Amino acid sequence: MKNGNERAVSALAAETKERPTLKTIAFMTGLGITTVSRALKDAPDIGAETKERVRAVARQLGYQPNRAGVRLRTGKTNVIALVLSIDEEIMGFSSQMVFGISEVLSGTPYHIVVTPHSHSKDPMLPVRYILDTGSADGVIISRIEPDDPRVRLLVEQNMPFATHGRTDCGLVHPYHDFDNEAFSRQAVERLVARGRRRIALLQPPSKLTYYTHTREGFLSALHRFGAQEIPLRVTIDSPLPDIRNAIEALMRSDDAPDGIVCSAGSAAVAVNAGIEAAGKRVGSDVDLVSKQAIPILNWIRPEIITAFEDVRQAGRELAKAVIACIDGAAPEDLQSISLPVWPDAER
Repeated sequence: MKNGNERAVSALAAETKERPTLKTIAFMTGLGITTVSRALKDAPDIGAETKERVRAVARQLGYQPNRAGVRLRTGKTNVIALVLSIDEEIMGFSSQMVFGISEVLSGTPYHIVVTPHSHSKDPMLPVRYILDTGSADGVIISRIEPDDPRVRLLVEQNMPFATHGRTDCGLVHPYHDFDNEAFSRQAVERLVARGRRRIALLQPPSKLTYYTHTREGFLSALHRFGAQEIPLRVTIDSPLPDIRNAIEALMRSDDAPDGIVCSAGSAAVAVNAGIEAAGKRVGSDVDLVSKQAIPILNWIRPEIITAFEDVRQAGRELAKAVIACIDGAAPEDLQSISLPVWPDAER
């Protein structure tokens, strides 16, 4: 049940059509505007009771800082721009990344703005827009290439940023990456342990850095165990129907693999569909190993061997890295890599 002050605040919020301001909060609390402002910024010289009273009224009013005013006063937008491909792996990747970033930003003045783009378009466009408009204090980008022109531009413009993935061009910059070399190597090891020797890899497109990492782990494991690669002409970026059709044709051929490694969870759904369309079954005729960002593949086909890529943790690490970069931390101290997590039964 609301007390008298809460009812008054609610009534004011309902009656006024204007956006609540610091002046509104000051009026409702009987405090000065400067005191209200400092309380909302958690200033150490403002008492805890006063801060809580100010925050309670701000919540009741639905107060949001005027970001245009903040920018005029400080030169900052308090925005972290996430440049996210609308073609990203659909099974939880995008949402988990956003969740992870938001968890970190919730305790800061920053908020996330997603800048969508298609990887079939010029990847420089969203980055140039952010730089030209000054619409963010920091940037997070993904789908990184070995010599990524976006990274070079952001370094040249001295824009704080972090990348989901690594470059190979001699520039030191913040990043978080998944160990795709370990994933593909360990995937082959699991297939070999099940007696599989003819193994296909549904890999990333060759322009991305993690293509090289994935191939290195895959080939090193094939060589170690004397296994054979069965080539695939599609990648995880291919349309899902194309992946399904390519797998069906391969599984019907005389050159059918007995093991498949897949670099994306959504693509694994198409791979499984292609296997079944060919009259084969995962777990008996062929084994399938795939990454996934959310635990969904085993609901589709329990026999699929899965490794967990913690994309939410990646979002957290990227958010922390970009904020630290804004605060002036050395980029070499803002680099991290996460390992694939396999179910206990597969270890």
